[in-house]
Amino acid sequence: MQQEYWLMNVLLEKSYEKDRSVIVGTTTELCHLHIKEGIIVNILSADQPVDSNIEKIDGKMKLLMPSFIEKHVHLDKTFLGGPWVAVKQEESIIDQCKLEHNRLIALTMTTEERAIVLLDKLLQNGSTHVRTHVDIYPEVGLENIVEVMQALTHFSGRLSYEVVAFPQHGLVRKKAKSMVRDALRLGAGIVGGVDPASVDGNIEESLFQMMDLAVETNAEIDLHLHDSDYLGIYTMKRLAAFTMDAGWQGRVNISHAFALGQIPLTEAEEMADLLVEAGISITTALQHNVTLPPVPLLKEKGVRVAVGSDNIYDAWRPFGNGDLLERVGRLTNRFHLLDEYSLDQSLGYITNGITLLDKEGNRMWPIQGSEANMVLVEAGCVAEAIARRVKRIAVFFQGKLVAGTIHG
Repeated sequence: MQQEYWLMNVLLEKSYEKDRSVIVGTTTELCHLHIKEGIIVNILSADQPVDSNIEKIDGKMKLLMPSFIEKHVHLDKTFLGGPWVAVKQEESIIDQCKLEHNRLIALTMTTEERAIVLLDKLLQNGSTHVRTHVDIYPEVGLENIVEVMQALTHFSGRLSYEVVAFPQHGLVRKKAKSMVRDALRLGAGIVGGVDPASVDGNIEESLFQMMDLAVETNAEIDLHLHDSDYLGIYTMKRLAAFTMDAGWQGRVNISHAFALGQIPLTEAEEMADLLVEAGISITTALQHNVTLPPVPLLKEKGVRVAVGSDNIYDAWRPFGNGDLLERVGRLTNRFHLLDEYSLDQSLGYITNGITLLDKEGNRMWPIQGSEANMVLVEAGCVAEAIARRVKRIAVFFQGKLVAGTIHG
């Protein structure tokens, strides 16, 4: 495929269909998109002529959507590519970490090989950006970071990525600060952390070290917070204070944040206001067996919320397939988001807020100047794509076909 071409006959959302003031459907139209050097430079109705001297690729009336952003995955942990490994659940997170280490070192496939398998699966499912957390602890040193970075080089020009230096066994508990710093120097761009109370045993010191590393290296922060109820809430409040004191608003994320769903609604609203003030985003992986943060409430209050995969067949959980369209479909089911508007707008949870239509039903994507990171799907509208977890036909990154098939 050339750097310049027309993507012909693709279905784009045009507006919401209303019965009086109630949204009852989505109207679409067939369009041609002019792609040049990774950018959508023109959009024409399908009844308009296009430049005959430029290559034409037929989209065959499939729905075009922005490609997906995987905000939470662990490329170094997966068992994909090898024989079945049964999951065993230990009583504590510390014991589970020990079990995980022993199982990973017993595998015949390298971290790099397994990461490549998972990256390919993510790409086939429509994700062209990946945030991966990579374990840093004394028993493995920087080995995981090195191998994951090597795996990512195999996908150069096919996807973009972020790497989190993640002290899974504890930042304070394992005295991992210097190793995390070294991982940042190797190419990781985000400081990770996990449960300052129950894993590190010292909320203030754990958060201080995370923020100190972030400021020192000009890095973002992604804290995995499983601690429940008011212990988790207190930790979030302290992280918000650290964030605002350091001027790190907009550069901090909390993954999981189960505690937000375990407090009264009025208190959750107050916490949402604090998260907005501190510019802290939330990522949820929609685990089945826990109380989730109140995603619709957070979104309504202005908190940036993303949906990620987290565990994909590893020592923690045997489930997961790297399909974010399925994952956001699970979210809409879990929170009873069944109407056309809610389904359509839920796409933003896996696209960094990009939806095809804005709240008023005006086209938001694609527009001239949009990056040509796109996925063609077997659906008539976004609501159908999410509710029915439809087939991905072709995936494009910077205008290039990187997964699936499409013919001129």
